[in-house]
Parts: sequence; C-alpha cells; structure tokens
Amino acid sequence: MKTAWVFPGQGSQKIGMGQDVIDLTDAKERFQYASEIFEKDLFGICQNNSDNVSLELDLNNTKNTQICLFLVESILLDALKNNGHEPNFLAGHSLGEISALYAGNVLSFQDCVSLIKFRSELMANAAEGSMAAIIGFDRQELDSLILGIDNLVIANDNSSSQVVLSGSKNSLDEISKSIKCKRFISLNVSGAFHSHFMEEPSNQFSKYLDNITFNQSTYKIISNSNPTFSDKSQEIKDRLKNQMCNGVRWRETMDLMGKQDDELHLIEIGPSNVLGGLAKRHLKNVLITQVSSSAMIF
Repeated sequence: MKTAWVFPGQGSQKIGMGQDVIDLTDAKERFQYASEIFEKDLFGICQNNSDNVSLELDLNNTKNTQICLFLVESILLDALKNNGHEPNFLAGHSLGEISALYAGNVLSFQDCVSLIKFRSELMANAAEGSMAAIIGFDRQELDSLILGIDNLVIANDNSSSQVVLSGSKNSLDEISKSIKCKRFISLNVSGAFHSHFMEEPSNQFSKYLDNITFNQSTYKIISNSNPTFSDKSQEIKDRLKNQMCNGVRWRETMDLMGKQDDELHLIEIGPSNVLGGLAKRHLKNVLITQVSSSAMIF
C-alpha cells in the first residue's frame, strides 16, 4: 500500500487549531519564531474568535491564515516523522504545497516562514477580481460556458463535482446566472487567485524564489501547476513559480495518486478533512487518515 501525505490550504483553518498542536515537540518555539518574523502573536491569532478581533488579527485574513496553517501542518508532519513514519509521495493544495516542500526537505522551516510572509502579503494586496465555488454541476456545460465568458478560469479543479472559479466580478455574476448547479458560493477573498489576474504578484514571487536555495526532495512531490511526480530541485522551484498564476489541478493529483497502487493510504495533515473528503468521493480503494492534533499522532 502506497502512502501519500497531503496538506490542505486556505479554507481549512479553524479557531483553536494552535492549541491542538502546542504540546508537540518544538511547537512553542516555532510559533515564537514565526511570530517574531511576522511581528504579531500567531498563536493568539489561532485562538481568536474572528467576530471579536480586527482584520489585522483575524485568522481568516490571508496574511495570518497562510502562516498559521503552515505552522500547524509542519508541527504535525514532524511529529509523524519523529514516530518513524514516512510517505511515498507528497502533495499540497495551494498553500499546502509549501508544507509539502518542507516535508520533503526541499526548504528549511525558516525559509518557509519567510517565503510565506512574502507570498501572503502579495496575495493580500491583490485587488483585482474575485472567486466563487461551484458544487454539483455538469462539467461539459461548465467548460462550454467558460469558453464564452472573458476573464474567467477554473482556479481550483478539486474534483468532478467541485471547482473554484477566478475572474472578474462581472464574469462571475454572468456564469452564476447561467450554470445549473447545486450551489454557487461567492468567496470572501481579496483577488482572483490562481489566474492571470495574479500575473504581477506572480512575477514578484518568482524573483523572490530566485534567491532561495531549493534542495532535491527526499520524496516525490506532485505540484499544483504540473500534477506529475518530481524530486528535482530546479523543477520543483519552477513549478512553484507557476502556481500563483495557474490553477490548482487537484483532481488530476488525486488521479495520479490513485494509479500508484491498488490501494492508497492518504494521510491528510492539517486542521480539517477537506482533502480526505474529496478523495473519499473521487477515489476507489482509498484508506483515509486524518491528523489534525497531537491526539491523532500515531
């Protein structure tokens, strides 16, 4: 049985998720280190109820969400490693891809923290466009409608029954009135992530990555922008450069994982079961384990 470690991205954060891992090895030190880099109390932000805090201290603010998710995921994955567990391959959804790079020893913890600070600020300042999730639709109809609407792309191809669109607000309004689906959910985000609207932030991110050393990965990694296996340092860097402007091809990622063995053990490392839920509906013969707290370390 092949084992995949997968890491969720934004949208999987939960109030209190810091407390769920704080008793694990190096957890307090990691929160303290990242809090100094970000100049705010990140553990406190994980515990805050968003109804009672300012945007600057809100866990759902992308400048906080990304680093807090990475901290929780990195602490959990190292706890698994310390118990002798290893994956056959790795994948992460959007922000989760950086956790996968850390898990594969491509980047150090310190480099990941600095990289996420730069990435999250770029994304928080992206003022163009918006996003919407669609659940329960006909794929042929969706693809046909997108072809006829300017400034609209599939940002997250999550499964055969769930996608996230990025585009102008007018384009999203137009398709919302045309598509037949179970649910159309406008997302509260600052920009049209994983689309051509992110070209300028993506260029800045690419230049930033040029100054960071990427190591060869210990395990094969499936990238969002190119869902094939790679452990080569330069190839992994180039794929991460392409991530911000291109869609998260998670449906293809699951298909690739499912082809590696007659049975797949998928371990979702993070505060939610969103990726495990997608895999349960999309793959056959998959064993799913959720690791979201110190109590779930095995």
